[in-house]
Amino acid sequence: MRHGKKFNHLGRTTSHRSALLSNMACSLIEHKRINTTVAKAKALRVYVEPLLTKAKEDTTHNRRIVFSYLQSKEAVTELFRTVAVKIAERNGGYTRIIKTGFRKGDAADMALIELVDFNELYNPNAEEKKVTRRSRRSTPKVAVEAAKVDETAAEATEPTEEKAGE
Repeated sequence: MRHGKKFNHLGRTTSHRSALLSNMACSLIEHKRINTTVAKAKALRVYVEPLLTKAKEDTTHNRRIVFSYLQSKEAVTELFRTVAVKIAERNGGYTRIIKTGFRKGDAADMALIELVDFNELYNPNAEEKKVTRRSRRSTPKVAVEAAKVDETAAEATEPTEEKAGE
């Protein structure tokens, strides 16, 4: 009977599992999305979401707690500087798991786990990036037509100026 046993051990010892989840959490924070198995993604979500909640309030105590889980200064800095700013108004659900099919070698069920606020495709509240088009013609059509009119006017006045100079 498995009464009250909700924790997925992932077929590892406690120390191996904590190291695995810590490394995966650091990678998720640094890269904003990682590809892994569904079981590991679900375990990672339970592991990393409380850390993201702690990062919303930038205090020395919270930084030390998060560092005790992650063991990476770069990940903690990235979490408190960039990630916490984007998730500040979100009440929870900071990660998204998208199933991507089966791995070719062993047919393991694979998934993509990502931070919700860093995906521009699924995030409707994100501000639109201003797209600048670069083309060979740097002036718009109206300006080109006005320039052509100016050239024809200049050509008409050039012979008179030359005659006046002679």
